[in-house]
Amino acid sequence: MRLSGNRATAIIVAAVAIAALSGCTVAGLAVGAGATVGVAAVQERSIADAAKDTEIQLEVNSRLLQKDHVLFGKTSVTVVEGRVMLTGSLHREEMRDLAGRLAWSVPGVKTVYNELQVVPDNGEIEIGRDTWISSQLRTKILTDKQIVDINYNIDTVNGVIYLMGIAQSQAEVDRIIAYARDIPKVRHIVTHVMLKDDPRRKAS
Repeated sequence: MRLSGNRATAIIVAAVAIAALSGCTVAGLAVGAGATVGVAAVQERSIADAAKDTEIQLEVNSRLLQKDHVLFGKTSVTVVEGRVMLTGSLHREEMRDLAGRLAWSVPGVKTVYNELQVVPDNGEIEIGRDTWISSQLRTKILTDKQIVDINYNIDTVNGVIYLMGIAQSQAEVDRIIAYARDIPKVRHIVTHVMLKDDPRRKAS
Protein backbone atom coordinates (compact mmCIF):
# COMPACT_ATOMS: atom_id res chain seq x y z
CA MET A 1 0.00 0.00 0.00
CA ARG A 2 1.43 3.37 -1.02
CA LEU A 3 0.85 6.33 1.29
CA SER A 4 0.27 9.89 0.14
CA GLY A 5 2.87 12.47 1.16
CA ASN A 6 0.62 14.08 3.78
CA ARG A 7 -0.44 10.77 5.23
CA ALA A 8 3.09 9.43 5.36
CA THR A 9 4.25 12.61 7.08
CA ALA A 10 1.46 12.35 9.65
CA ILE A 11 2.40 8.78 10.45
CA ILE A 12 6.06 9.69 10.84
CA VAL A 13 5.15 12.60 13.14
CA ALA A 14 3.06 10.30 15.31
CA ALA A 15 5.77 7.64 15.35
CA VAL A 16 8.41 10.11 16.49
CA ALA A 17 6.09 11.54 19.16
CA ILE A 18 5.18 8.08 20.41
CA ALA A 19 8.84 7.16 20.55
CA ALA A 20 9.66 10.32 22.49
CA LEU A 21 6.87 9.86 25.01
CA SER A 22 7.76 6.22 25.59
CA GLY A 23 11.48 6.87 25.87
CA CYS A 24 12.24 5.05 22.62
CA THR A 25 14.43 6.12 19.76
CA VAL A 26 13.11 6.19 16.20
CA ALA A 27 15.44 3.29 15.43
CA GLY A 28 13.99 1.44 18.38
CA LEU A 29 10.51 2.10 17.07
CA ALA A 30 11.49 0.54 13.75
CA VAL A 31 12.80 -2.50 15.57
CA GLY A 32 9.53 -2.62 17.49
CA ALA A 33 7.56 -2.57 14.25
CA GLY A 34 9.63 -5.50 13.01
CA ALA A 35 9.02 -7.30 16.27
CA THR A 36 5.28 -6.72 15.83
CA VAL A 37 5.40 -8.61 12.53
CA GLY A 38 7.43 -11.35 14.16
CA VAL A 39 4.92 -11.67 16.98
CA ALA A 40 2.07 -11.74 14.45
CA ALA A 41 3.58 -14.88 12.94
CA VAL A 42 2.42 -16.81 16.00
CA GLN A 43 -0.77 -14.85 16.67
CA GLU A 44 -4.26 -15.83 15.56
CA ARG A 45 -4.41 -12.81 13.22
CA SER A 46 -2.39 -12.86 10.01
CA ILE A 47 0.86 -10.99 9.42
CA ALA A 48 -0.93 -8.83 6.83
CA ASP A 49 -3.63 -7.93 9.36
CA ALA A 50 -1.01 -7.15 12.01
CA ALA A 51 0.82 -4.82 9.61
CA LYS A 52 -2.43 -3.08 8.67
CA ASP A 53 -3.38 -2.73 12.34
CA THR A 54 -0.01 -1.09 13.04
CA GLU A 55 -0.64 1.39 10.23
CA ILE A 56 -4.11 2.18 11.59
CA GLN A 57 -2.75 2.61 15.11
CA LEU A 58 -0.09 5.05 13.95
CA GLU A 59 -2.61 7.00 11.89
CA VAL A 60 -5.09 7.28 14.77
CA ASN A 61 -2.28 8.48 17.03
CA SER A 62 -1.17 10.94 14.38
CA ARG A 63 -4.64 12.48 14.12
CA LEU A 64 -4.97 12.68 17.89
CA LEU A 65 -1.60 14.42 18.11
CA GLN A 66 -2.38 16.89 15.33
CA LYS A 67 -5.69 17.81 16.97
CA ASP A 68 -4.56 18.10 20.60
CA HIS A 69 -1.33 16.96 22.26
CA VAL A 70 -3.09 16.42 25.60
CA LEU A 71 -5.71 14.23 23.95
CA PHE A 72 -2.91 12.25 22.31
CA GLY A 73 -1.01 11.87 25.56
CA LYS A 74 -4.02 10.62 27.53
CA THR A 75 -5.40 8.18 24.94
CA SER A 76 -4.16 4.63 24.47
CA VAL A 77 -4.96 3.06 21.09
CA THR A 78 -5.25 -0.70 20.54
CA VAL A 79 -6.09 -2.17 17.13
CA VAL A 80 -6.96 -5.76 16.30
CA GLU A 81 -8.09 -6.61 12.76
CA GLY A 82 -9.38 -3.10 12.15
CA ARG A 83 -11.21 -2.90 15.48
CA VAL A 84 -9.98 0.10 17.49
CA MET A 85 -10.20 0.37 21.27
CA LEU A 86 -9.55 3.72 22.93
CA THR A 87 -8.72 3.71 26.63
CA GLY A 88 -7.53 6.31 29.11
CA SER A 89 -9.09 9.14 31.10
CA LEU A 90 -10.03 12.66 30.12
CA HIS A 91 -11.64 15.60 31.92
CA ARG A 92 -14.23 16.56 29.30
CA GLU A 93 -16.92 14.56 27.49
CA GLU A 94 -16.39 16.54 24.27
CA MET A 95 -12.76 15.44 24.16
CA ARG A 96 -13.84 11.82 24.51
CA ASP A 97 -16.27 12.24 21.61
CA LEU A 98 -13.59 13.96 19.53
CA ALA A 99 -11.22 11.04 20.01
CA GLY A 100 -13.91 8.65 18.82
CA ARG A 101 -14.61 10.70 15.70
CA LEU A 102 -10.91 10.92 14.87
CA ALA A 103 -10.54 7.15 15.18
CA TRP A 104 -13.54 6.56 12.92
CA SER A 105 -12.06 8.91 10.32
CA VAL A 106 -9.09 6.61 9.65
CA PRO A 107 -9.42 4.38 6.55
CA GLY A 108 -9.62 0.68 7.34
CA VAL A 109 -11.26 1.10 10.75
CA LYS A 110 -14.19 -1.32 11.12
CA THR A 111 -15.30 -0.61 14.68
CA VAL A 112 -14.38 1.85 17.42
CA TYR A 113 -14.79 0.91 21.08
CA ASN A 114 -14.57 4.27 22.81
CA GLU A 115 -13.74 3.27 26.38
CA LEU A 116 -12.20 6.61 27.34
CA GLN A 117 -13.32 7.52 30.84
CA VAL A 118 -14.35 11.05 31.78
CA VAL A 119 -13.21 11.99 35.29
CA PRO A 120 -13.46 15.33 37.15
CA ASP A 121 -10.45 17.64 37.18
CA ASN A 122 -9.89 16.67 40.80
CA GLY A 123 -10.60 12.98 40.19
CA GLU A 124 -8.11 10.51 41.61
CA ILE A 125 -6.16 8.43 39.08
CA GLU A 126 -3.91 5.71 40.48
CA ILE A 127 -1.58 4.90 37.60
CA GLY A 128 0.70 2.75 39.74
CA ARG A 129 -2.20 0.62 40.89
CA ASP A 130 -3.48 0.20 37.32
CA THR A 131 -0.05 -0.86 36.08
CA TRP A 132 0.17 -3.38 38.92
CA ILE A 133 -3.27 -4.82 38.05
CA SER A 134 -2.34 -5.25 34.37
CA SER A 135 0.95 -6.90 35.34
CA GLN A 136 -0.80 -9.29 37.70
CA LEU A 137 -3.27 -10.39 35.03
CA ARG A 138 -0.58 -10.70 32.36
CA THR A 139 1.49 -12.90 34.67
CA LYS A 140 -1.49 -15.14 35.41
CA ILE A 141 -2.32 -15.77 31.76
CA LEU A 142 1.36 -16.17 30.80
CA THR A 143 1.64 -19.08 33.19
CA ASP A 144 -1.60 -20.77 32.10
CA LYS A 145 -0.95 -23.30 29.33
CA GLN A 146 -4.65 -23.32 28.45
CA ILE A 147 -4.45 -19.67 27.33
CA VAL A 148 -2.71 -18.39 24.19
CA ASP A 149 -1.58 -15.22 25.91
CA ILE A 150 -0.04 -13.56 22.84
CA ASN A 151 -3.52 -13.01 21.40
CA TYR A 152 -4.60 -10.64 24.18
CA ASN A 153 -4.15 -6.94 24.90
CA ILE A 154 -4.70 -5.74 28.46
CA ASP A 155 -5.16 -2.19 29.71
CA THR A 156 -6.32 -1.00 33.13
CA VAL A 157 -7.72 2.47 33.79
CA ASN A 158 -8.96 3.53 37.23
CA GLY A 159 -9.35 -0.10 38.30
CA VAL A 160 -11.26 -1.13 35.16
CA ILE A 161 -9.62 -3.88 33.10
CA TYR A 162 -10.10 -3.71 29.33
CA LEU A 163 -9.46 -6.86 27.31
CA MET A 164 -9.13 -7.07 23.54
CA GLY A 165 -7.96 -9.85 21.27
CA ILE A 166 -8.85 -13.15 19.64
CA ALA A 167 -9.81 -16.14 21.77
CA GLN A 168 -9.49 -19.82 20.95
CA SER A 169 -12.75 -20.51 22.81
CA GLN A 170 -15.22 -19.00 25.25
CA ALA A 171 -13.68 -21.20 27.93
CA GLU A 172 -10.37 -19.40 27.38
CA VAL A 173 -12.04 -16.02 27.83
CA ASP A 174 -13.80 -17.24 30.96
CA ARG A 175 -10.47 -18.30 32.47
CA ILE A 176 -9.01 -14.84 31.90
CA ILE A 177 -12.06 -13.13 33.39
CA ALA A 178 -11.87 -15.41 36.44
CA TYR A 179 -8.23 -14.44 36.95
CA ALA A 180 -9.11 -10.76 36.60
CA ARG A 181 -11.86 -11.00 39.21
CA ASP A 182 -9.42 -12.42 41.74
CA ILE A 183 -7.08 -9.41 41.54
CA PRO A 184 -7.52 -6.90 44.38
CA LYS A 185 -8.73 -3.37 43.53
CA VAL A 186 -10.36 -4.43 40.22
CA ARG A 187 -13.62 -2.51 39.90
CA HIS A 188 -14.92 -3.86 36.61
CA ILE A 189 -13.93 -5.94 33.58
CA VAL A 190 -14.75 -4.91 30.00
CA THR A 191 -14.07 -7.39 27.21
CA HIS A 192 -13.91 -6.81 23.47
CA VAL A 193 -12.45 -10.24 22.82
CA MET A 194 -13.70 -12.02 19.70
CA LEU A 195 -13.70 -15.80 19.22
CA LYS A 196 -11.44 -17.03 16.45
CA ASP A 197 -14.36 -18.58 14.53
CA ASP A 198 -16.57 -15.50 14.81
CA PRO A 199 -17.85 -14.70 11.26
CA ARG A 200 -17.45 -10.97 11.94
CA ARG A 201 -13.66 -11.41 11.73
CA LYS A 202 -13.95 -11.85 7.97
CA ALA A 203 -16.60 -9.20 7.46
CA SER A 204 -15.49 -6.24 5.37
